[in-house]
Amino acid sequence: MKDRTRLAEEHRDVTRRYFLKLGAAGAAGLGLAPLWAHGAESDGLLAEAIAQLEYLTPEAKFVGGGRGNPPPYKLTPEELREAGLDRDTWQLEVIADPTSDVQIESPLSKELGTALDWSGLMALAEKHAVRYMKAMTCLNVDKVFGMGLWEGVPLREVIWKTQPKANLRRVWYHGYHSDPKKPGPGFLSSLSINRVLEDPPGEQPVILAYKMNGDWLAPKRGGPVRLLAPDGYGFKSIKWLQRVVLTNDPNPNDTYAGKNNDVDSSMKTFARFANAPKKLKAGQPAALTGVAQVGMSGLSKVQYCLRPTTQPASTDDPYLTKADWQDADILPPPKNWGGGLPDGPLPPIPRQFDAQGRPLTWPMPYAIAHWAALLTAPAAGQYELCCRTIDANGIAQPLPRPLPKSGRNEIQRLRVTVEA
Repeated sequence: MKDRTRLAEEHRDVTRRYFLKLGAAGAAGLGLAPLWAHGAESDGLLAEAIAQLEYLTPEAKFVGGGRGNPPPYKLTPEELREAGLDRDTWQLEVIADPTSDVQIESPLSKELGTALDWSGLMALAEKHAVRYMKAMTCLNVDKVFGMGLWEGVPLREVIWKTQPKANLRRVWYHGYHSDPKKPGPGFLSSLSINRVLEDPPGEQPVILAYKMNGDWLAPKRGGPVRLLAPDGYGFKSIKWLQRVVLTNDPNPNDTYAGKNNDVDSSMKTFARFANAPKKLKAGQPAALTGVAQVGMSGLSKVQYCLRPTTQPASTDDPYLTKADWQDADILPPPKNWGGGLPDGPLPPIPRQFDAQGRPLTWPMPYAIAHWAALLTAPAAGQYELCCRTIDANGIAQPLPRPLPKSGRNEIQRLRVTVEA
């Protein structure tokens, strides 16, 4: 109950603005007008649903662990130390690909005694640390794994320490490999050197991340250090980072490439339900809440529709473009961000925020946004409840990139029974 009270307080401003849009008649119809006046919106139908939303994901609720046998986060503290996976023993190599003609003058190598260690990373952090919000999501899974406030040092600051001179086109990298039955470097990924060295306007840098939501990165999240690619899916953000290889080979070496995945796909925009009824009464309102992932094409709207199952979609309209879509409300930034952070403004200020702690744009790219709506079914029967996004270019989900293996963004469809 204490957590629910705190979350209701966090979303007080959100719900107040929502009820202003709803209007006095709508609020009265829900029995909310007197409660709203006394600041008790959490007792209301929609306010209760909204109050259960939390923007940043606490570590314990983050989805996903990692590969390996056993996964590195399951190693004992002594095994983590021996594997170089605690802050005292961690080292990062940044070396030249011996099979290409890349030229660097000062490799960061364990053999040479020049590998970057934790104290070296923290020295870089004193001058170059950045913080930004990013959703973590999988190319082949149709939900968001979690939303984090990440802190780290831009990878380019480390690459410049190697003094690259010529013939450098791509950055290969991998983390700790813990499966003795599968020799080799384990899980691999890569990026263009140009994306590492330069950020498009409004984009965030590729970083060596060592904190999430203000805490040191937990082993399950890839600690002590993982790479974070802000516009990419999770397979680009390799956990337990230990080696970076600079190469003149233009080809990606990503593990995901071997199973027909598009390894250069940026995150897509899509909507999913967080709270939706499986049963409801005809003529009575029900609260809908959800989360939208904001991909490369941005987000302008979230919409929902309730379709009788007796009216199946026509074969020439697989994306339900002719359905009776209704606009939901995209919720504004919360007063308190959750995720285990102290209430109030975010300390220190992330890159997507102004000096007063307000987001520069909302919704934020490569992050999430919550949305809410009131649904009233007109008559008893069996229905299909759907949600979708409209991106900043006016294109409805799952377009413009509906193809699989480049990110899951199909329209979500739930069965709903409406009783008389």
